[in-house]
Amino acid sequence: MRLQDKVCLITGSGSGIGQSTAFLFASERAVVIVNDRDEAKGRETARQIEAEGGEAMFVQGDVTSEREMEALAEAVLMKYGRVDVLFNNAGISGVGALHEVEEEAWDRIMAVNIKGVYLASKAVLPSMMERRSGTIINMSSCIAEIGLARRASYAATKGAVLAMTKSMQVDYAPYNIRVNALLPGTILTPFVEDYLRKSYPDPEEGMATLRSRQLSGELGRPGDVANAALFLASDESKFMMGSPLYIDGGVVFGKNA
Repeated sequence: MRLQDKVCLITGSGSGIGQSTAFLFASERAVVIVNDRDEAKGRETARQIEAEGGEAMFVQGDVTSEREMEALAEAVLMKYGRVDVLFNNAGISGVGALHEVEEEAWDRIMAVNIKGVYLASKAVLPSMMERRSGTIINMSSCIAEIGLARRASYAATKGAVLAMTKSMQVDYAPYNIRVNALLPGTILTPFVEDYLRKSYPDPEEGMATLRSRQLSGELGRPGDVANAALFLASDESKFMMGSPLYIDGGVVFGKNA
């Protein structure tokens, strides 16, 4: 088992990529700490893991709250004594050209997608530093590397997360802590379905547009990103430090003729 007995904390794991990753980590014998703002969804994720014979613990918490992230870390450390893997997965979408984005919406996406990574990491890093061991996976996006219409706020956050990942790695390498980033392309999740509803009068037309950007001709699935997260969480990626890992169906480096 690739994560045998590792304590893995996944923010935003009540649905989508986070939930898929939680199930996969549990199947690899990790102890999975499920975190989500939505108590019902988070508890259901933990329940399903336990129903399959895995070990899970749900802790409700908002990644934008320092108090709640500190309480989350304290609860995990009190029960298990450590966090081996932190997957900063929680995030929200943002749609609109820059002049179309309201200040409140801008502040909200900055808080969840950037501050959330900062606060969750800040809460667990002292214990990782003390143990001189740990792995942090930050959810960026391939949009950090490309221009995409009407996604200014989202792109800003994911570019920041990628830059933060590289800087974090320099700071925490002396403590034997690895920090890497996932850069997914368009993954078919509730997150993307919400984007399609908000951005296109006809969601099917929007889906065709999204497919046309992929060399694969199809959108990714949550399991595609979960598999990449598993690789970064496992010892198989021990020589990866501060690295971006693309799971994008060829969006960044490919172009159809």
